[in-house]
Amino acid sequence: MKFSFSLCLAALLGGASASNVLELVPDNFDSVIGLGRPGLNLAPVYEQLADAFSHAKDKVVVAKVDADGAGRPLGQKYGVTGYPTLKWFDAEGNAEAYEGGRDFDALVSFISTKSGVKSNIKPPSPPATVMLDAHTFDDVALDETKDVLVTFTAPWCGHCKSLKPIYEEVAKDFSSESNCVVANIDADAALNRELAGRYGVASYPTLKFFPRGGKEVENYEGPRTEEAFVIFLNERCGTHRAIGGGLNDEAGRLPQLDSVAQKFLAATADAREAIYHEARILSESLGAASNHYLRVMEKIIGNSEAYIGKESKRLASILSKRTMAPAKLDEIKIKANVLKAFVAKKLEDVEENVGSFIGKVSAEL
Repeated sequence: MKFSFSLCLAALLGGASASNVLELVPDNFDSVIGLGRPGLNLAPVYEQLADAFSHAKDKVVVAKVDADGAGRPLGQKYGVTGYPTLKWFDAEGNAEAYEGGRDFDALVSFISTKSGVKSNIKPPSPPATVMLDAHTFDDVALDETKDVLVTFTAPWCGHCKSLKPIYEEVAKDFSSESNCVVANIDADAALNRELAGRYGVASYPTLKFFPRGGKEVENYEGPRTEEAFVIFLNERCGTHRAIGGGLNDEAGRLPQLDSVAQKFLAATADAREAIYHEARILSESLGAASNHYLRVMEKIIGNSEAYIGKESKRLASILSKRTMAPAKLDEIKIKANVLKAFVAKKLEDVEENVGSFIGKVSAEL
């Protein structure tokens, strides 16, 4: 059996391969251990742990020893009688038995604490899905100002495990919507079973939608895909989220002003001032979202229609790079969507003219 004897982290490996785990044998052991670089003698096969400290090989070493093969003398020297045996070696070469957990997180934490070196593994982002229990459920799901989709799951449920990554993506898609919440509760936990029974949860996963205003709870019976969830929540929450994050092409568009925008674009330069005044009056009842329409009209009046093409191209470039904060990208997407309201009429005119031309030719034939 192979025994991984490591500095910082050791792995139990069946065969040698290129990696950041240092292979130790009697001939090179003393040239590594005790020369200022602390380490841990470990056995699991998690070479990712060596990768986690590969940036600091001058400070920490992750190594292994085949204590049942070429490294047998080292195993005997350090009292190795079973595999895997884990040992930490300080900078002077003093060995210390490692008795902690053998999962990745526990080992990384131990090495960082002992050596003062942080791993290069970025901590996972906190889940976007809101985790509920019996103590927090009513405050979130029954909040009359919020729409809340809840999955009732169990840790052992295979279907729940399959749904989890999809559901997390949906939660990310709606993470900017404070009043449209994507939540989960472990319905099989002892603390939560009474709550699950209250809502008739008899199988897992069960999905229920809790609408704002204290309206009747709705069972979700649709497909369990990201697209289906996004469509469902947009309809119920009145949002315009897109699959994969951001806003869809309908965000920010106002039908009342769409028609005014098309009328504005088709009008002569002299008539546009009057239409702009009409839009200002109409916007008073439509809220802040109408301001984007007014700004586009102002730009066209002052700079001609060339503004539409230039600005559309600029905004599309920003959206494609996605380097801004989500809230700023939403704002850019809404501006881009409103600009489309001012080109729609031109496209319709082209289609109408082409149709008229084809009809005329057909009549002559």
